[in-house]
Amino acid sequence: MKLHFYQLDVFTQTPLAGNPLAVFTDGDGLSTRQMQAIAREMNLPETVFVQKPTGTRALARLRIFTTTAELPLAGHPVIGTWFLLAQLGVVPAQKGSVHIWQQTGAGILPVEIAFHDGRPSRITMTQKPAQFRTASSRNLDCAALARALGLAAGDLDCGGKSGLPVEFVSTGVFNLLVPLRRQALLARIESDPRALARVLGASATVVYCFALGARNTVFARGMLPWAVAEDAGTGSAAGSLGAYLVRHERLAPATRLDIHQGIEMGRPSRIQVEVLSERGKLVPLVSGSAVTVLEGFLEI
Repeated sequence: MKLHFYQLDVFTQTPLAGNPLAVFTDGDGLSTRQMQAIAREMNLPETVFVQKPTGTRALARLRIFTTTAELPLAGHPVIGTWFLLAQLGVVPAQKGSVHIWQQTGAGILPVEIAFHDGRPSRITMTQKPAQFRTASSRNLDCAALARALGLAAGDLDCGGKSGLPVEFVSTGVFNLLVPLRRQALLARIESDPRALARVLGASATVVYCFALGARNTVFARGMLPWAVAEDAGTGSAAGSLGAYLVRHERLAPATRLDIHQGIEMGRPSRIQVEVLSERGKLVPLVSGSAVTVLEGFLEI
């Protein structure tokens, strides 16, 4: 079997920056076991397999895999895949924006594709309404978390004295949001993925460490509890962070949040988030661009 795939860098317009992603444009006929083995072979943060949807509402179904497991939803795979599909003409270019629906493991969700001069320029994904779960001594060992990140316990505000507590937040998958006391601490993180896995168990996918900057700007690092130890641009966690900051009154609803991630990896990513308040629920819109850097075939 010969499988056509592309590799993109997401949350950037510069090749060899942002978060790398592999997309297999014809994933029909592959078993879950085969998709997982291919994702392990690609050895990237995520690999996407595009399939026919199971219903009539969505344009395509996205199956998203890390090197070890399938995810119901993730940000940079959605942004990168729809940028590619628009580039390939699956979504015909129009003036302005096109709204489509996608099928994911988290449900049928909308995507907006903006075009400029006949080419995709910006992808916006709507995530699920935010869910919040308190991090307490019953479900999180904060001292062990600090050690797993290579930081001191005092570097994390586990007590929430600053008004920004360590908290589990999901807008499709749960992430652990970890405010740091100052931005310089981001460069000091040296995480141990196995230790992070022991601390998190099945409670979260990413440990999203962040520090607030000026004018609705945040600097972040996405630490992963598996072999790919760090994510250069984490769309799911960015959406969670936007909702979290609105909830804790550090960001106004419908105000753009700029997140800078991947700087310490030498792969800078830029993620934009706006959070809508709808009937008491916080719904993040996560936006970004991408660039195609590789096209090829995999034979299995």
